[in-house]
Amino acid sequence: MTRAYNFSAGPATLPEAVLRQAQADMLEWNGIGASIVEISHRSADFIAVAAQAEADLRKLLWIPDDYAVLFLSGGATTLQALLPLNLATAGQTVDYVVSGHWGKTAIKQARPYVKVQVAADGEPGGFHDIPARESWQLSDDAAYVHITANETIHGLEYRYTPDVGTVPLVADFSSSIASEPLDVSRYGVIYAGAQKNLGPVGISVAIVRRDLLERSGQPRADIFDFRSHAARDSMLNTPPTWNWYMLGLTVKWMLDEGGVEEFARRNAAKSALVYQAIDGSGGFYRNDIAHAVRSRMNIPFFLPDEDLTARFVSESKQAGLLALKGHKAVGGIRASLYNALPVAGAQALADFMRDFQQRNG
Repeated sequence: MTRAYNFSAGPATLPEAVLRQAQADMLEWNGIGASIVEISHRSADFIAVAAQAEADLRKLLWIPDDYAVLFLSGGATTLQALLPLNLATAGQTVDYVVSGHWGKTAIKQARPYVKVQVAADGEPGGFHDIPARESWQLSDDAAYVHITANETIHGLEYRYTPDVGTVPLVADFSSSIASEPLDVSRYGVIYAGAQKNLGPVGISVAIVRRDLLERSGQPRADIFDFRSHAARDSMLNTPPTWNWYMLGLTVKWMLDEGGVEEFARRNAAKSALVYQAIDGSGGFYRNDIAHAVRSRMNIPFFLPDEDLTARFVSESKQAGLLALKGHKAVGGIRASLYNALPVAGAQALADFMRDFQQRNG
């Protein structure tokens, strides 16, 4: 079997070592006579798996003790609806900075519960840049300020942590978590769907400063309450145990590979290879994002016409480069370069791009 290089934006490529370990554990795990998929989440065996996953994630991301780590069913969109329920009172103002599709989605999930103030919006500029911090119109009494750390579709990424004063900063890190060192203490909440850098689809992580758990929020069912999940070690209900186990294997793999410092180095190298192929193409390939906020994780680019785009997608797949078709919202091509994609994958894509241009330019 030969595995191709998978550039899918999510569900995304997983480390081969993790997949092989999961394959070995599928029929029987840890000598207990049953699969990890089959054992109770209340069992001592699985509780140990969950505890180790949290301990490893805390080590990987340097999460301080005054932050709770929640492992929740679903993805980031679910968390976007839970944030206002837990952190704001009914009708309270919350500030959102919109830098792309997922920032707009976050607002859509919040609007039924709070007064959304769009503090800054990159859409008038085509989402080609993140609004400059000095242009943000922040509210004096906001419950929190929300940003999307990396826009998976449009290919923009914050390369700094914005200062928003004493108001908690909440950030969707779904597509860039664990890709480089991060000062967690600068944020009130960091949340992420796992299916890009942390593991498979179906589980998400919320890193919540513990004092924010004391907010009364809004009337909500227990299952929607961050406090209840924290009090029960994310086992208020039956969690997605297989996904949690896979997340634990992925985090351990990242630690074994050298941690976030090493992945920052690899991710810088991978993105540089692809951007060099774009910028050195004389306009055959085009990326419209301001250089200062170009994403390391998701690189969208465009060819001169739709026929060439379709040919690029078809031929790249034949060359063992998967899932390069751009999102329907923007079209073109998109290469997602998450932690599990090796540098050799980015090199193979850059080589293919130059060869394709030579044959079709």
